[in-house]
Amino acid sequence: MKKTLLALGAIIMMASCSNEKNPFMQEWDTPYGIPPFDKISLSDYIPAVKAGIKQQEKELDAILNNPAAPTFDNTIGAYELSGEILEKVTGVLYNLQETEGGDEMEKVAEEATALLTAHGDEISMNRKFFERVKIIYDADQSALTREQQMVLKNLYQSFTRNGVNLDEASQAKLKEINQKIAAAQQKFGTNLLAENNAFKEKFGFPVSSYTSEMTSCEDRARREEMFKAYSSRGNNGNEYDNKALCLDILKLRAEKARMLGFDSFAAYELDDKMAKDPQTVDNFLDEIQKASNAKAKEEVYDMQKVMDEDIAAGKLAKGSRIQPWDWFYYAEKVRQRKYDLDENQTKPYFKMENVRKGAFAAAHKIYGINIEPVSDVPLYNPAVETFKVTDADGSLLGIFMTDYFPRSSKRGGAWMNVFRDQYLDRDGNNVRPIVVNVGNMTAATDSLPALFTIDEVETVFHEFGHALHGLLTQCAYPSVSGTSVKRDFVETFSQFNENWAFQPEILSEYATHYKTGEVIPSYLVEKINNSHKFNQGFMTSELCAASILDMKWHELTVEDLEKMSQRDQAANVAAFEEKVCKEMGLIDEIIPRYRTTYFNHIFNSGYCAGYYSYLWAEVLDKDAFEYFQEQGLYNPAVATKFRRLFLERGGSEEPMVLYMMFRGAQPDPGALLRARGLE
Repeated sequence: MKKTLLALGAIIMMASCSNEKNPFMQEWDTPYGIPPFDKISLSDYIPAVKAGIKQQEKELDAILNNPAAPTFDNTIGAYELSGEILEKVTGVLYNLQETEGGDEMEKVAEEATALLTAHGDEISMNRKFFERVKIIYDADQSALTREQQMVLKNLYQSFTRNGVNLDEASQAKLKEINQKIAAAQQKFGTNLLAENNAFKEKFGFPVSSYTSEMTSCEDRARREEMFKAYSSRGNNGNEYDNKALCLDILKLRAEKARMLGFDSFAAYELDDKMAKDPQTVDNFLDEIQKASNAKAKEEVYDMQKVMDEDIAAGKLAKGSRIQPWDWFYYAEKVRQRKYDLDENQTKPYFKMENVRKGAFAAAHKIYGINIEPVSDVPLYNPAVETFKVTDADGSLLGIFMTDYFPRSSKRGGAWMNVFRDQYLDRDGNNVRPIVVNVGNMTAATDSLPALFTIDEVETVFHEFGHALHGLLTQCAYPSVSGTSVKRDFVETFSQFNENWAFQPEILSEYATHYKTGEVIPSYLVEKINNSHKFNQGFMTSELCAASILDMKWHELTVEDLEKMSQRDQAANVAAFEEKVCKEMGLIDEIIPRYRTTYFNHIFNSGYCAGYYSYLWAEVLDKDAFEYFQEQGLYNPAVATKFRRLFLERGGSEEPMVLYMMFRGAQPDPGALLRARGLE
């Protein structure tokens, strides 16, 4: 959905009696315009979606029937400010589906998705609308601001990429394909949530704790059991099996791409990204995988030496070799020896509240913003905490929420999302965003507060980097504000923010012992930073392998996928994965970070043919951080330049134009390899 808003009077006039009490049809008289979660029920969503669709249809009719010649303001600008009800309801529905999911919520989301998909297709295939947009696009654009030019370009491309030039029969077929894709993606997510919950029931901990459990578990047989259960999610032959669903989604996407003139879905998806084409991505990933594979082989050698000691001590059978389920356990042993670093030493300094305080402190130190808690505001769950973010002059930048801990209703992973986007309303008022960070980090126990691992600390800073991108934005139009940038650019700012997590100046402000209040000792800080390049062969290999697997699936043609679907689907999915891993040279001791049947990023999120974005953006983020280091880490001029050019501009300019304005040069690909110790 496009990000939009409109004045509320029209809503009240069109609301039926049955909708008068629907919270989505009323003005939200709440602090900062936070959704009134306590007044919203499951029965409110679908009526609001239907009313919102009718509202936007009327608004679009008014645009298309305007007798005046098409202009940016009466066509593009008017469309940007349409659909208030839909923006309100979808902002709540899809956020809560991921955090407060359940059978009834999934049914609501499924019905809403079908309605919204059909509505979106009606807009994107509307030739009359496209004709007005094309007139503006083909005309002299010199009087438009650069942001307006980007909004216009994006809308024009959305028409051409979504079938506006197809004949009527082809459009009908494409609409059917879009509906099937949307339904299948919903089902994939529902299945994976069920599989994640089954994993927790079996082992007593959520999938988000898998790495830490594998690191500390001394029982090798149990490690193997956990590994096999974790890596076979969605691939168990039960009612939640995702194999056939994955192949269906891939085939539908390939059919869509072909209809729109592309050889594969990867080619279609990359056509409007920074990378532009699959070959560029394949070459990029190939170079990284070669370097990481070589490093990973060295890491296996080091771990095998430690395992051999356990064999000599009679703890393991003779001839035991490192297997995938051994990696985390023995890597930790090697790390303890090489760097004398045990996370049991560091966790006491990384209490959740302190880590979050550190992310806030870094943002204050670098960008001058202030963050303070607010109370007596609506919450969608008691675990949520809310903060007000203000600029140095006291002006409101936005509202920020955190929801860090796992629960059975929440999908796995960590992410940033918005309940409301930033934009300028009809009266020129700067509407500020409502942003949320969600995670599945280590929760408190009866005896301990929530103490985070080093990886979880980085996750907090990563997601807050996304939040800063959403909170600091200063755009006029919602479709380009905040994180609405090209997919292979968006991770630049989250990953950039990770660089501050363990800087000594930042650590001294937040890393204090949860019992004694002692600031983390300098020797532990040194150990943490010295160990940052440790195990990067593994970390990079599994990430790059997942990126390559994503690309190879989406480079398949309709014919390739039809053959897979007609034969043994389970064998075909496994054989394809094995073939891809062999061709990339992935060593046997490592599997892709996500295997096909639980690869939520590409089957139920926006990263299809785009998981490479994390590595692509890391080149930019590490190159930018090297610039900060060269100019002085806390150089106010450099920080202000970064904020103004990136965090405030959203998608209002092409990414590489902004990067060149900031850096004065093309990004150096070697920055990623240097940062990961892979040169």
